Amino acid sequence: MNDAAGKISNAEWLIMKVLWEESPLTASSVVERLKSVKDWSPKTIQTLMSRLVKKGALGVNKDESLYRFYPLVSQEECIHQETKSFLHKVYGDSFQLLLTHFVREESLSAQEIQELRHLLDEKLQ
Repeated sequence: MNDAAGKISNAEWLIMKVLWEESPLTASSVVERLKSVKDWSPKTIQTLMSRLVKKGALGVNKDESLYRFYPLVSQEECIHQETKSFLHKVYGDSFQLLLTHFVREESLSAQEIQELRHLLDEKLQ
């Protein structure tokens, strides 16, 4: 698994989400898609994209007159790494503590409880 998946900041995550939805894209296309979400200058977005390239999370096609960016890590990889980091930081790597907290503290619908029960039953098999 790519180490870049675990090193993406919250701001960089927004850029990755744009490129996971559609890629490759030019920097100006990413700026256009993010302008309704964040009030960032194009320079800020380009800086974040450059960081993502340096981290190995984004690739860039330099064969064309306009550079086109694309993800080198999948959304699933990043979600997995973020989850592992959260579990380690907050729950000391104890999935049982995390699950216990959410079951006791969160309002779960009957459907969500059924889905959890189904997932747990599948794990037993």
